[in-house]
Amino acid sequence: MANAAMAVSGDAPALSASFGGKGKMSEPEIDEVQVDGGVAESFIAEKKIGERIKHLRLKKSMGLVELGRHTGLSASFLSQLETGRVVPTLRNLARIAMVFSKDLSYFFESEPQTLFRVHRRKERVRMPQTGADDPAYFFESLGYLVPDRQLDPYFAEFLPLKSAVTPRAHQHDGCEFLYLVSGALEVRHGEATHRIEAGDAIYFDANTRHSYVCLGSVPAQAVIVSLQHPLAMPLAAAQRLANNAANGRIRTSGPVSMQRKVARTG
Repeated sequence: MANAAMAVSGDAPALSASFGGKGKMSEPEIDEVQVDGGVAESFIAEKKIGERIKHLRLKKSMGLVELGRHTGLSASFLSQLETGRVVPTLRNLARIAMVFSKDLSYFFESEPQTLFRVHRRKERVRMPQTGADDPAYFFESLGYLVPDRQLDPYFAEFLPLKSAVTPRAHQHDGCEFLYLVSGALEVRHGEATHRIEAGDAIYFDANTRHSYVCLGSVPAQAVIVSLQHPLAMPLAAAQRLANNAANGRIRTSGPVSMQRKVARTG
């Protein structure tokens, strides 16, 4: 490392000597490269290899002695490895990786970032019903900052139903959860009708046709969470979904957004 530092800090002639006649940087001689042992250990420490090994072991509810039997390494050595007191060799890492069905690169990849997003109320966009001069609802996405999200959360406000408007039911893959914050709603799920009030929550199979109707003279406000991907379902439900798709009554080309879902509600 000292030689490399001297080359970088030298003057222009010293730098130009590193290039060949055709403008390409020549490979340094092996005996000219010196890697400081402390730097190597710091590199290993930054990758938190010991912590990753311990995470894999605890995830499998495996003790040090059991891991030792699988790898041929002593429990004492594995303990020191996990706490960073010893530096692992590639051979030892390979043994551990094979036990947990991991590639060697697992121990050197950048540590994944923990997912955490804040959706500020003042930054959310309030969207009206599309294509309606007199919208029947407004909604705000509560998860627009989350990439590749599995759940779609929304804040929805359903306006009192006008007598001339007939609520239209809809259905989609997966499940749906609704928590009513204020007001009252009539929820139609299949052939059944349920009245829910502020503080009530419902969780239901969204493959069954359903709709919401605002009751009373004030808007009903709710938090709705829909599951983008379908869950495992009984054979009868799967057959019903397939039949509905064949008859053109539902879309099967992807997740149903709140825009399409609420557009059919009353």
